[in-house]
Amino acid sequence: MQKKWIVLILGSFFINLLVEAQPRQDSLRLTLPEAEKMFLDSNYQLLAARYNIDASKALIIQARLWPNPNFSIGHTLYSGTLKQFFPLGVNDETTAGLSQLILLAGKRNKQVKLAQAGAQLTEYQFFDLMRTLKYTLRTDFFQIYYLQQSAKVYDEEIRALQQIVHAFNEQAGKGYIAEKEVIRIRAQLYSFQSEYSDLLVQINAVQSELRLILQAKPSVFINPATDSMVLDKLDPTQFPMTTLMDSAYRNRTDLQIARTNTNISRLNYDYQKALAVPDLSLSVGYDEAGSFLNNYVGIGASIDLPFFNRNQGNIKSAKVQIASALASQKSTQATVEENVSASLQKAFAQDKLYRTIDPKFQGDFQRLLHEVVTNYQKRNISLLDFLDFYDSYKQNTLQLNSIQLNRVSAFEDINYYTGTNFFN
Repeated sequence: MQKKWIVLILGSFFINLLVEAQPRQDSLRLTLPEAEKMFLDSNYQLLAARYNIDASKALIIQARLWPNPNFSIGHTLYSGTLKQFFPLGVNDETTAGLSQLILLAGKRNKQVKLAQAGAQLTEYQFFDLMRTLKYTLRTDFFQIYYLQQSAKVYDEEIRALQQIVHAFNEQAGKGYIAEKEVIRIRAQLYSFQSEYSDLLVQINAVQSELRLILQAKPSVFINPATDSMVLDKLDPTQFPMTTLMDSAYRNRTDLQIARTNTNISRLNYDYQKALAVPDLSLSVGYDEAGSFLNNYVGIGASIDLPFFNRNQGNIKSAKVQIASALASQKSTQATVEENVSASLQKAFAQDKLYRTIDPKFQGDFQRLLHEVVTNYQKRNISLLDFLDFYDSYKQNTLQLNSIQLNRVSAFEDINYYTGTNFFN
């Protein structure tokens, strides 16, 4: 039994060293709107995605361009008759030609439509990235807030137990306090310190993720500021299911991406069919003295004969891709419908649980906590009653914070799955 207490004491000693060794950080207090503005202004992932939009729009310009004309010119290099390089005058021969490729079957317009659809897809991908990062930001924001509320409970209980241990140490050897009681209090203190250390590790992990989203410096500790009255007014009955579903159909960027991919598949199918039609090449030629008459100028046209390659494989592949894109779109739509329905049910369940909690519960528990500490110090209650109340206070407070976090997270899920900030 003594070995158990020794292990607890040594473990707490090292935990204290780790907690005290944490680097000093600058605290940055942010409201949720301030955090979102900081995110939109400075996130590098969004910046890179914006560049991708500009790059895809440049491809539309490229698709609108006509093929360049081709110009060729030739001159006699060596005359075998005259034994002369580059003969001039009546003994030379010069030819020239100009040709232009004419795209048939609307290939150019189809290329433009494909490029426009690709640019639209890039924009939807940008907004989907923004939606995902914004959801992570908001959930991290509230998670940090409620974890900090739980950390305050540990901090308060640890301080109170440290005061009691300090008072016991001052009375050591006087016979007023049983040694086993002192060891039990210290063990409880070390247990709280260990749990507190684990909670700090969890907070720091979420802090790290939030700093990356906001592009804040590693030395910054983000301190979320929330309005409890606003959060308390959140109501899942505020918007009917039809409104939420309609919003998801219009604004879910992953659904927009699926629809755009289907459209791109159809456009590609049309383009591949157009590629089966050969293009026409028109030309003008000049021959100084090599034809049946001098200074010959002629026009010509050329076109491939589609006997063997009529782009059959690419056309068949494009047609199959349409079916694949449609199946993916239907799957995404089914996922959207299920997401919205499940998130609303979750919000109803979490809100109902939250409403069962007496608003005075936390305040009454807080007041009783100080009275219990005072009564224990005065020896009016037993050690077991004191530790039992302390543990109950901690567990109930942590559970209350967890309930509140789960409730807010459920409303954030609705925002995410509908693509609209119905609840702020």
